Amino acid sequence: MSELGTATAAPDKMVLTVMSHVNEGNIEDAVALFADEFSFKDYGIRLEFNTKDRLAEFLARARQLYPDMLLRIDTIYVSGDGALTESTLQTTFLEPFLGNSKRLVPISLHGASVVRAEHGRITSWSDYYDGLISRRIALASYFTEWVEY
Repeated sequence: MSELGTATAAPDKMVLTVMSHVNEGNIEDAVALFADEFSFKDYGIRLEFNTKDRLAEFLARARQLYPDMLLRIDTIYVSGDGALTESTLQTTFLEPFLGNSKRLVPISLHGASVVRAEHGRITSWSDYYDGLISRRIALASYFTEWVEY
């Protein structure tokens, strides 16, 4: 479980802790920082989750498909119980190239997240980035039946 005391945690600390846990593959610890009732929206690939099981599966699948994925917070702004981040996701993936061969494609994706916390837990997290540039269609395809908007 997270070392962060959630009773008094500031939203920026919670965001940084979630990102750190995801980068390390500690999905359970990342999801534990979300409230029982929350909303997680990924506008880049048009997915929304509101249960911890689905969010955990989404984050685990992302780590599985992009094992070298690194989420980096570039800038973070805090106002009350909210945080706005500018971030960079870096990863590589194989794509078909010239018939049967494949090539390794590096991705550096800039985006923003808007996070809201109440009573030391994350109640809302929305990610915004260019879905086409992200090449995360394979990830989205696992969750198409979960699209809720």
